Amino acid sequence: MDIKDQIRDLIHNNFIYTNSGNGLADDQSFLDSGIIDSTGVLELISFVEETFDIEIEDDETIPENLDSLDRLARFIQSKKEYLLTAA
Repeated sequence: MDIKDQIRDLIHNNFIYTNSGNGLADDQSFLDSGIIDSTGVLELISFVEETFDIEIEDDETIPENLDSLDRLARFIQSKKEYLLTAA
């Protein structure tokens, strides 16, 4: 299962409670769509850190990194690549 699929499963299981979530687009804003609120962002961050074994710094908790499947998958991939090259 790739990064987007894992995040999509979390969104569907924890935030979307109707069948309307089946069409969640990769570039759809979680916040603008009302899918995730500020408390949900904390849950999302916790999931990402535990699942992908990365640490998200406070200054990285911005919409450009976390506010859609595309953005979050790119952010996770870049963090993982950085960890590999820094080792």
